[in-house]
Amino acid sequence: MQPLYDFDAPKKATNLSLNSDLLKKTKALNINLSATLEQALKMKLKSIAEEKWAKNNKNAINAYNDFVEENGCFADEFREF
Repeated sequence: MQPLYDFDAPKKATNLSLNSDLLKKTKALNINLSATLEQALKMKLKSIAEEKWAKNNKNAINAYNDFVEENGCFADEFREF
C-alpha cells in the first residue's frame, strides 16, 4: 500500500482563515496550530483512503463474505472458542 503522503517533504508556510474566537482560545491553551492541523489532515487523508479502498474492493469483500457464510471460516474446525 502506498503511503498517504511524503513524510519527509519540507514544511511550507501557508495562510489560513479561522474563526477568531476559536483561534484566541486555541492560543490561550498554547495549542500548536501547525501540529494540530497536520494531525487532522493526516486523519482526514486516512479516512478518505479507507473509504476509497472499501469502495474499490466492495465486490471482493461481498464475495468473501458470501463464501464464509456458505462454507464457514478457514480453520473453523480448529477453533476452541
